Amino acid sequence: MKPSLPCEILQQIAQIQRMEPGKLCVIGQGPQGPYYNLQCREDGKPVSRYIPKEQLEAVALHTANYQKFQDLVAEYARLIVEQTRAERMSGSKKKTRLHNSSWRRSRKSSN
Repeated sequence: MKPSLPCEILQQIAQIQRMEPGKLCVIGQGPQGPYYNLQCREDGKPVSRYIPKEQLEAVALHTANYQKFQDLVAEYARLIVEQTRAERMSGSKKKTRLHNSSWRRSRKSSN
C-alpha cells in the first residue's frame, strides 16, 4: 500500500538508514561462484566497485533501499506538486481584480 500523505512518505524516508546507489552486476565466474561489482555514476562518471561475496547480501539490501528512497522522493514530489497546483487554482478564482495591483500604477511626476 502506498502512503497517501506527504508526512507518511517522509516517515518512510526517515526509516531508511542504509543505502547505496547503483546496480549489482556479475563480472565473472570463479571456482567459488560468481564475482560481483557495483556499478553507478558519481559526478557524471561511471564507477565500479568490487563487492566481496560476504558483502553481497548487504549491498543488495542497500541498493534496494536506495531505489525505495528514490521512489518515495518522487512520490512525495508528485503529491506536493499536486497540492501546490490545487491551492493555486483555488486561489486564482478568488483574485479577479488584477488591474488594481500596485506594480501597474504609474509614478507621479515630481514637477
